[in-house]
Amino acid sequence: MRSRRFVAALICMSALSAGASALAQGDDYPNRPIRMVVGFPPGGISDVIARTVAAKAGAILQQNIVVENRPGAGTTIAADLVARAAPDGYTLLLQDTTTQAINASLYPKLPFDSVKSFTPVALVSSSPLMLVVNADSPAKTVKELIAMLAAKPGGYAYGSSGNGTIIHLASEMMDRAAKVQAVHVPYKGSAPIIQALLSGDVAFAFSSMPPAISQVKAGKLRALAVSTPKRIAAAPDVPTIAEAGVPQAEVILYNGVLAPANLPAPILAKLNKAFNEAANSDEVKTVYATLGAEPVSMSPEQVLAQLNADIPKYGAVVKEVGAKVD
Repeated sequence: MRSRRFVAALICMSALSAGASALAQGDDYPNRPIRMVVGFPPGGISDVIARTVAAKAGAILQQNIVVENRPGAGTTIAADLVARAAPDGYTLLLQDTTTQAINASLYPKLPFDSVKSFTPVALVSSSPLMLVVNADSPAKTVKELIAMLAAKPGGYAYGSSGNGTIIHLASEMMDRAAKVQAVHVPYKGSAPIIQALLSGDVAFAFSSMPPAISQVKAGKLRALAVSTPKRIAAAPDVPTIAEAGVPQAEVILYNGVLAPANLPAPILAKLNKAFNEAANSDEVKTVYATLGAEPVSMSPEQVLAQLNADIPKYGAVVKEVGAKVD
């Protein structure tokens, strides 16, 4: 009888100790710098968003958030690094639509599960792609561009930032919806796409906002549409792709924060609150405005729901296009 009571007492003490440890972990967090891994090289829109929101969230948490660029393999190197890290809140991933939604179908075998290997923390921004043509192009609207492509099947090319990227898939979504054919020319990033448009090597492209909008304002490129459901403040006169008659090509580029799976709930709550506040701060909104991005506030449950909606959406396009990466 005494031995049973002793064992019961030990179990009770162990449970209380575990609960106190978890609570203490949340109360003490963060007590050292946090690392945010980004799967893109410095200077791109995801990198700028990461550094901007990390600086503000770090100030809110009263601890530095250090951004570490780990580009390569379509962001899977960065994602794998974070998936394998300890779930202690000190290693985070700045993900985008490619990282989780597209790569789940694009790569035949990933070293991690796009959902189960991570704890959704927050979404911090949404931004469109901008459909652009050379300023000298005869196409002044999406309808005219489609008519031009229809008149000469396979006679025009479009640029992308690589096979299976969101820019590639957006172009394919438009082409297939409009029943036109154009030649895919992949480049390494948005900057080379813009150069190809300026030199006339490609007829059109969906581009990330920063490199496109600067050339549109300079009068060298013409913006035909943005890919989001609503027009954006950075280009209020540019119609949405749905307004232009191709709602099937609607694309929202999300950036969010993920942690390794099994992140303790007290730490998750702190991080979600900090990143939501950061994304909606005046300082971050000012930077977002230059990028054509908008702040997003979501609970971890809402982030998970968004991921679960995007994976089959883009997976279907990847399968239809036949895009693969070894």
